[in-house]
Amino acid sequence: MPVLLALLHLVLFCFLVALLVRLVFSWVQGYAPRWRPSGAALVLAEGAYTVTDPPLSALRRVLPPLNLGAVSLDLGFLVLALGTSLLLGVVQSAIF
Repeated sequence: MPVLLALLHLVLFCFLVALLVRLVFSWVQGYAPRWRPSGAALVLAEGAYTVTDPPLSALRRVLPPLNLGAVSLDLGFLVLALGTSLLLGVVQSAIF
């Protein structure tokens, strides 16, 4: 059982890192719209987007973006990041 919990912890941690990588890439593309990843950055971006797209698109169908004037806040990303972080904490407390 501890091995399965440790494996689940590793998977959740890698998913959280992929979410953070996706966040960084989306911010870079927001500030430099003509920038396109190439080489290792392209592989990293493709991996992060491939892993995080299915759960994120499912949450975005349920939770539409919150419009705050000219800015739109993506609630799906926030809920997914917080949920993953909470689940990571629960699994970590179950291991130790």
